[in-house]
Amino acid sequence: MEVILKTDIEKLGYKDDLVEVKDGFGRNYLIPQGHAILATVSVKKMHAETVRQRAKKIEKVRAAAQKMADKMKDMSITVGAKVGESGKIFGSVNNIQLAEEITKLGFEIDRKNIKIKGETIKTVGQYEAEVAFHRDVVETISFEVVGE
Repeated sequence: MEVILKTDIEKLGYKDDLVEVKDGFGRNYLIPQGHAILATVSVKKMHAETVRQRAKKIEKVRAAAQKMADKMKDMSITVGAKVGESGKIFGSVNNIQLAEEITKLGFEIDRKNIKIKGETIKTVGQYEAEVAFHRDVVETISFEVVGE
């Protein structure tokens, strides 16, 4: 079954993508929840026209996202965490704390667009995360976790 996504669905596609899904997933989840619409012939034609009209706007947004990614790539990001006697962090550092530190530097990044590479962060040190600035612009940034 072909559907057109109305929202971004992780591991499936982005808004306005034409995707092929299993019938049950489309009929029982995506369409009733309002995440997608059935891709009939007439809907596909209308979708193609709207995508064509939005192409210039999308390119401007992508260029702005690339510019922001280039600026952020060279920045040093430091995340503070409470540390015990043995050098272990109380709890762990996640994408919420990283998003807050990035916001303090003047960049607006949604925490859902940040994926920390590897395991959970429970010690101080250097780590990497993937930040999705746009659907086509994904950059790997490095950050440091320090004790407070």
